[in-house]
Amino acid sequence: MKNSSNSNNKNRKKHQNNQKNKRKTIKTDNHKIVKIKTSFDSKNLIHTKKLKLLMVITLVIFVLLIGRIGFLQFVQGNFLKEKAYQQQTINQIISPKRGNIYDSTGKALAIGAQVDTITINPTKIVKDTDSETKDYKEKVAKGLSEIFALDYNEIFEKVNSTSKVETIIKKVEQEKVEQLKQWIDENKITAGINIDEDTKRYYPYSTVASNVIGFCGSDNQGLSGIEAKWESVLTGTPGKIVSSKGSDQQEIPNAEETYISAENGSDLTLSIDLNIQSIVEKYLKQAVDENNCERGGNVIAMNPKTGDILAMASYPDYDLNSPYTPNATLAKTYDSLSSEDKNEALFKMWVNKSVGETYEPGSTFKVITSAVALEENITQTDKTNDFYCKGYEEISGIKISCWATNPHGQQTLRKSLCNSCNPAFMQLGQRMGASTLYKYYNAFGLFTSTNSGLYGEQSSLFQSLDKVGPVELATMSFGQRLNVTPLQMITAISAIANDGKLMKPRIVKEITNTDTNTTTEVPVTQVRQIISKQTSEQIKSMMESVVTDGSGRHAAVSGYSIGGKTGTSEPPIGREEEGYVASYVAISPIEDTQIVLLLTLYKPQGKNGHQGGQVAGPVVSQMLSEILPYLGVPSDEDASSNTNSNNTIVVPDVRNKTVAEAEKILKSAGFHTKIYVDGDPNTLLVEDQTPKPGNSLLKNSIIVLYGQGSSISTSVAVPDLRNMNASEAINALKAKNLNIIMEGSGVVTSQDYAKDEQVQEGTIIKVTLKQTLTQTQ
Repeated sequence: MKNSSNSNNKNRKKHQNNQKNKRKTIKTDNHKIVKIKTSFDSKNLIHTKKLKLLMVITLVIFVLLIGRIGFLQFVQGNFLKEKAYQQQTINQIISPKRGNIYDSTGKALAIGAQVDTITINPTKIVKDTDSETKDYKEKVAKGLSEIFALDYNEIFEKVNSTSKVETIIKKVEQEKVEQLKQWIDENKITAGINIDEDTKRYYPYSTVASNVIGFCGSDNQGLSGIEAKWESVLTGTPGKIVSSKGSDQQEIPNAEETYISAENGSDLTLSIDLNIQSIVEKYLKQAVDENNCERGGNVIAMNPKTGDILAMASYPDYDLNSPYTPNATLAKTYDSLSSEDKNEALFKMWVNKSVGETYEPGSTFKVITSAVALEENITQTDKTNDFYCKGYEEISGIKISCWATNPHGQQTLRKSLCNSCNPAFMQLGQRMGASTLYKYYNAFGLFTSTNSGLYGEQSSLFQSLDKVGPVELATMSFGQRLNVTPLQMITAISAIANDGKLMKPRIVKEITNTDTNTTTEVPVTQVRQIISKQTSEQIKSMMESVVTDGSGRHAAVSGYSIGGKTGTSEPPIGREEEGYVASYVAISPIEDTQIVLLLTLYKPQGKNGHQGGQVAGPVVSQMLSEILPYLGVPSDEDASSNTNSNNTIVVPDVRNKTVAEAEKILKSAGFHTKIYVDGDPNTLLVEDQTPKPGNSLLKNSIIVLYGQGSSISTSVAVPDLRNMNASEAINALKAKNLNIIMEGSGVVTSQDYAKDEQVQEGTIIKVTLKQTLTQTQ
């Protein structure tokens, strides 16, 4: 019974539990919530920690992407934009034309000549088979190397290159281009050889003003001289044509093009006059060669009223069309030099000595010392016994000698300048003091560059004022132990000649915009007034005395008033191998100065010695005797007196007369004749004669006649007449069928045609004769 009761109780509890669970189920259904009591694992759900890690990684990646986008947009944006532009566009560069350079009379000194660049496309130089291609490439290499005189092996290597383009040669003249075109046609070559238009800098006068003008490199960029200094003005701005291209890198047909025109470079008109430049270069070369000037020479001609540089030359010069070829002087040692020394030698060859090198001016500097003294009322031009020369001056226990062997004794300032007396100017320097001199040196522009617009301009070398002692003051007073450029020196002398007004040197007069044809003048610039007009006139008067009565007589030109000052400077201590510098500065005419000329000859070693008066003076006379008439400066002598003889005859006009009749007229007048005729002299007319009618010549001079249709005779070389007397000069010219006009008496000191210059038979050679001097400086 007990077991039965327990069993019933169990059944009852079970039933009750079932009912209870049933009610819970019903309740859950009513609320649509299933409550699970048992725990379990499922592979379809993500663990919380893994989910957090995934979110962090995603966030980091997102931040990095945002950062990268920001970097590309803001940091590399412009670069990528330009890259995309380059990939999507085709830019064809339009090269600007480089401006020309002209002299003051309009003659072209530097121009752009049409040339071409030859390139090849090696991958297009092919045939159907490898064997045919090999033969074809050999043929092309051989043709190109022969036409342009190039190394065959180098060209063959380029023809077989895997590059898309190879350059064969640049800057080819049109004659060679035409030869290439003909060769291409004859060999039926249709692809692979390209002829691209280009320009090359060309200098019509080769060596004239070479150190001033300078030259361009293969890319037409100025490397020296005016070409480099005025590069930004001459070069212009390139233009371009912009078109689109596709992903295949080919131009898209009919796509819109953008055309940006090139701005051509501007033309420059220099102050240099080619005629004057040619005159000074002719005599400078002659002077350097004849005086064996080991370090060459330099000359500048300036208009003192404007500062215009009328001529500027250094010698030895070089060929602007072949600037890397050593000139005759350098060629003597060039091959023996190392590579570094060769480069240095070429750079030195290109240097413009007028601005690129300094020198000790020597006694020409006494003109400046005199000007300061007069302006400061330290002395007067003709004060009696103002200075005394005993042959030397003792300064701080050091004897500084005068150049002259015999002492000059008592002197005025004028006489001191005429004698070029060193002691007199040392005494004058002591009276003025270094501070006063330095004040005027600064005013004359001797402490700074002239800013002339010339390439490579240097400045002077002076002791600082606090280091100028008595000895330095003494030597400075007569132009030694200080260094200036020739341009600084002539600019200062020009200021004295220009009523005391310092002008800024001018090398470029005008700039012409070749696109608009508008011209801008580079203004004439007065820097400052340094000395009074009265002081200027006094100095010019003393300089004239130097030529008429002093050490500068060799620079005189008959019929013209010339003022001058000689200079002879010793080599610096410790650099004795540099030798003496002989120089001469001249002004003309005295009353209204139109030109200042400065000649410097470095280390002269010829038979005339090294004194400025003897070496440089006669050369200045030669230059001025041609320049002054060219400038239209009137002579104060009657033209009829130029022959220095009463036995002169006016040459009659026999043109358009028969040759026989003309010969008879001339012989009756007292002339000899030489006839060039091709035919019967009794019927043929005289077409031309040399000299021209109207010239006054000595009796027995020669007249050369040219009949109709006859060619002008071969020219003859002018002999060197210097140091000959009148009779010797007449005979020397007569032997060459040349005529003579003489000025002065004594021996020939200058001639208007240089030695060995080629002239036509019958040409008149004008010579100046002067009495010889025993002492000059």
